Amino acid sequence: MAQAPRGPRKGAEGQGEFEPPPTPTDQAEGFASPDQGEEGAGFGAEAVDADLLALKEELEKKLFARDNGGLKTYAAGEALQGADNIVGVGIGPAMRDFESVGSKGPGAPVLNVYVAEPMTMDEAKAALVDEFGARALASDGEPVNVIRTGIIDAFAHRHRERPAPCGISVAHVRVTAGTLGMLARGRSGDRLNRLLMLSNNHVLANSNDARVGDPIIQPGGFDGGRDPADRVAILERWVPLDFSPAGTNYVDCATGWCWPDRVRKEFIYRSGSGFAYFRVGATPVAAHVGMIVGKSGRTTQLTSGRVIDVNASLRVNFGGGRFANFRDQIAIHGLNGLFSQPGDSGSLVWAWTPARPPVGLLFAGGGNTTFANKIGRVFGALDIQPVV
Repeated sequence: MAQAPRGPRKGAEGQGEFEPPPTPTDQAEGFASPDQGEEGAGFGAEAVDADLLALKEELEKKLFARDNGGLKTYAAGEALQGADNIVGVGIGPAMRDFESVGSKGPGAPVLNVYVAEPMTMDEAKAALVDEFGARALASDGEPVNVIRTGIIDAFAHRHRERPAPCGISVAHVRVTAGTLGMLARGRSGDRLNRLLMLSNNHVLANSNDARVGDPIIQPGGFDGGRDPADRVAILERWVPLDFSPAGTNYVDCATGWCWPDRVRKEFIYRSGSGFAYFRVGATPVAAHVGMIVGKSGRTTQLTSGRVIDVNASLRVNFGGGRFANFRDQIAIHGLNGLFSQPGDSGSLVWAWTPARPPVGLLFAGGGNTTFANKIGRVFGALDIQPVV
């Protein structure tokens, strides 16, 4: 007779209810598939014009269909021009801190154009019209938001702490450093009894180049962490990244199976000359344009930002000549400084309210624009629920 799945064990909060992981290589390898969910422009009750949505989708297809020649040239130090300079598109509110709000007025939905190097609105529109065939933008009165990000990189790059809090340096043993996003558990079977850490695939699973059971260390190797002395978890599950030219990704995520006494559910932040801690909520919420969000990460620590796009399509540079297409991503502009920098990958993004509900999983960015996966997709793809 098949044994019924075991439920969560009872015990001391955060430790006794969870089983420690076995020694590495005792696991059977397996992957999860992302839950595609629903896409949307995220403007709440304010309708986004169907023509604008169609334009964004048309441009996305042409963006993803390009080869990587222009982006590789930029990486070698040569300037990009025209459409080669465009690295992403989305929909966001026309804002006065960009070049123009046009006749639609501040806050109205317009096309977001993410560029590697500075472009004027007219230059961006000309490139989209002449090289991408976006005739709908030919009108002088049709505004776009031009947002400089540089090449959009997958962030992959300070102290040791036990138990390790969320928001601190962590990484696969062969990765430089990223961020421990939050703690979770599986939704069924034996995974109910596993205390899991959530971060990015490129932080915990070395951008697909890993095996179940590989060591995860805190701090990451770039910050001085060494295996086995600093091992806090083993790689448990990840969603593979699709680097094929026609591939589409929605999430960059993975879980590590933690030793319960080596991690903690609280999030760390600087307070005076030392550190303090806080918790986040368990129930995720959908991001919307204008939402104020926060994160605690390895490099820039506690920061706040404003959501400017919840349907961004991006070409993301993972290094080594590998690029991946991402759809339906959250874009965030930092408030009072940068929202993130390299090493913050894997940080949980949460709404800046007393309840601090989860919103997204930070994975990439450039300039003062950060990109995050929608957290509902992440939880679904990995089949996990928060431990808060």
